[in-house]
Amino acid sequence: MKQKRVFILAFILSSCLSNLMAQDWPQFLGPERNSTSSQKNLLRTWPAEGPEVLWSAEVGIGFGGPVIKDGKAYLLDRDDKYGDYMRCFDMKTGAELWKYGYAAPGTVEFPGSRSVPVIDGNLVYSCGPNGDLYCFDTNTHQPVWNKNVWTDFGGEPASKSEGGFSGLAGGGKFPMWAIAQCPVIYGNLLILASQTPQAGVVAYNKLNGEVVWKTPTLGNVSYVSPSIAKIDGEDQVVMITASSGGWGGGAKEPSNVVGINPKNGEVLWTYSGWSCWIPSSSAYDAGENKLLIIGGYQAGAAMIQIEKSGNTYNVKELFKTAEFGDHTKPPVYCNGYYYAQYTTNERRDGLVCMSKDGQIMWKTKREPAFSKGSMILADGLILATDGETKLYLIEPDPTGFKPIASANILKESGMTGNDRVIGIVGTNQNWSPMALADGRLLIKSQKRLMCVKVAE
Repeated sequence: MKQKRVFILAFILSSCLSNLMAQDWPQFLGPERNSTSSQKNLLRTWPAEGPEVLWSAEVGIGFGGPVIKDGKAYLLDRDDKYGDYMRCFDMKTGAELWKYGYAAPGTVEFPGSRSVPVIDGNLVYSCGPNGDLYCFDTNTHQPVWNKNVWTDFGGEPASKSEGGFSGLAGGGKFPMWAIAQCPVIYGNLLILASQTPQAGVVAYNKLNGEVVWKTPTLGNVSYVSPSIAKIDGEDQVVMITASSGGWGGGAKEPSNVVGINPKNGEVLWTYSGWSCWIPSSSAYDAGENKLLIIGGYQAGAAMIQIEKSGNTYNVKELFKTAEFGDHTKPPVYCNGYYYAQYTTNERRDGLVCMSKDGQIMWKTKREPAFSKGSMILADGLILATDGETKLYLIEPDPTGFKPIASANILKESGMTGNDRVIGIVGTNQNWSPMALADGRLLIKSQKRLMCVKVAE
């Protein structure tokens, strides 16, 4: 009898450890939305040709990334001539299990997909480049409800937009680079930004799509998804808007960083001391009531602290620097230091390391270059794409850049089209967020979704 109890206990412990190892990647930037995984036993050495590619699947062009739950991967894919496709893949084999498409034609500069879905129970939510917000049932493979986060609140449809730089002007003009919202689940709410004349951030009932609350317009249109931060022991939704201005014009209106009560949409505080005219990176919860705000286009970074006095919130700026930023995503944090890829149109700083108090420790610049790639912290190491063709395994260290392994496993994308775009950023544009679960790393390039074995 005792032996039987020991066996059962061992089985339960083994199952718990197995579940821990196989932690899902259910949303943009992972379980905690901070590019960090609990994955252990990362492979410290790779063959000359790189880690084993377990499978790959052909996908449409764009910049959207996958999520993973219960051995299945979900991706909002796109065909600009028709619309969006929610696709589900088997994580073991790469076989497509099901897909659902809906018409939403149209194209912009840097065409294709834009966002990362979020999965909650048997429901997966996504927002397409035209603002189409869908809730799918993963069992029936059918929509439960759908809305449009853009046109429902006074935004011009993509088909009627003038396009071009008028899309930076606000006033309901369709955004120049479309809508790039990665939804957030918060309790019974699905939260994302509308940024239209009638709404800033919107919270829907996640089960039926009814609007629970919406804020007023918060500022100029950005490509930032809301994030959740802990301020004075309570959760707040944090949203970042764009400054006005642009190439050579300077910022006439600053960006707004806004704290919102997730229960009712009340705007609690606003910080306007930092400017980025095309922000894409969500605010990063730095702990101790602090937020790190970063961007590209020479915007750099700002660290702010939110202080509550009675029922009033005050914002204190701790530091700003032009020497640390990221074009497409928040930084990775490890042991008191931040790591980000700060290559934008005007800067070639590569991978940059910064301390919590804003001291720049090192930059790779062009040797090696890192440009808009994806990064995940796991098992004390950083898995990073360089935005073009290479995957790296890096030991985070404030004393210098320490690559452990690297491999050219991302093929040339063969991007064609707008000469101005290709001239600025090249043809590869492998910028999609990665996903990691059960030792398998999903990387979406411009033409394929690839599953790579990175752990035992």
